[in-house]
Amino acid sequence: MSLRAVHVLNVPSLHQVTENAALALHSSRLAQGVKDEGEVTICGYEWPKFMVMGHRGSGMNMLQSYDTRLKCIKENSILSFNSASKFPIDFVEFDVQVTKDDYPVIFHDNFIGAEDKGVFKEQRVTDITLLEFLSYGPQKEAGKVERPMLRKIKDGRIFEWKVEKDDSLCTLQEVFEKVERSKGFNIELKFDDQIVYKEEKLEHVLRVILQVVNKFAKDRPILFSSFQPDAALLMRKLQSTYPVYFLTNGGSEIYADVRRNSMEEAIKVCLRGGLHGIVSEVKAIFRNPGAVTRIKEAKLGIITYGQLNNVAEAVYMQILMGVEGVIVDLVPEIAEAVFV
Repeated sequence: MSLRAVHVLNVPSLHQVTENAALALHSSRLAQGVKDEGEVTICGYEWPKFMVMGHRGSGMNMLQSYDTRLKCIKENSILSFNSASKFPIDFVEFDVQVTKDDYPVIFHDNFIGAEDKGVFKEQRVTDITLLEFLSYGPQKEAGKVERPMLRKIKDGRIFEWKVEKDDSLCTLQEVFEKVERSKGFNIELKFDDQIVYKEEKLEHVLRVILQVVNKFAKDRPILFSSFQPDAALLMRKLQSTYPVYFLTNGGSEIYADVRRNSMEEAIKVCLRGGLHGIVSEVKAIFRNPGAVTRIKEAKLGIITYGQLNNVAEAVYMQILMGVEGVIVDLVPEIAEAVFV
């Protein structure tokens, strides 16, 4: 593998990331082999030296953006996953929630919305049935009338969920059955930050997800991740086949649960619970580059996410720092600039 030299002064400041930023980086392939010291072998596969993961497939939808690439393909859909799979990436990342009637479905937001008699109404995904969930957006069956989806973003604005290439909502089982088998899945276990979950509820949800994974994963590489520390820790206890990573923004937002408020706390969570690594917001490791060293000294993995990963120089710097993978939105751009 060869890397293009990048001067540190060429890396943009953390507040200069634009929605249009081009992305280019190296992606290694997953390969079978013998487990060596310092490497993690899962289901007969070793982590490559550097991994590229498609965020929600071919990238998240930013409906408020002027960048058409962020409104090209419906995020978290079969179409998005398979479109990403045409490029030399290692994993697709997606969000899993469990409906009221115990079906794991793929959806990022806690609420799903539509217009009802001229009024915007939204329902919590975990409070509706599978049939209600699938009634939103394009329908698989001819003749079925869809409920056009609306999305409410963090600042309260509401947008029609319009993309160039739309697709139906889907279940976790469908993703296993219909997405290219060579691609790994980074399954984010999605929970609402505003809810305090009892262990019994968390365990029920995780067991429902595991039933599908155990039945359909076969030899596909799987990685579990979650911002919910108790969910991550419990998933580690419930199974030992797949690695579990703790998601953190490294302190850019403050939560009542102190375990979510710094890289140091994230390391503690992993070490105390036997987790395999951390998925960090990329700005956190640039603000605190020593954290990567501490993570590696603790024999933990480190992957990053965030808009700064749409800047080529920032990705190259992470490779040099020892980061093991990045979650990215601009998947086609990655493929065009891959170097081996």
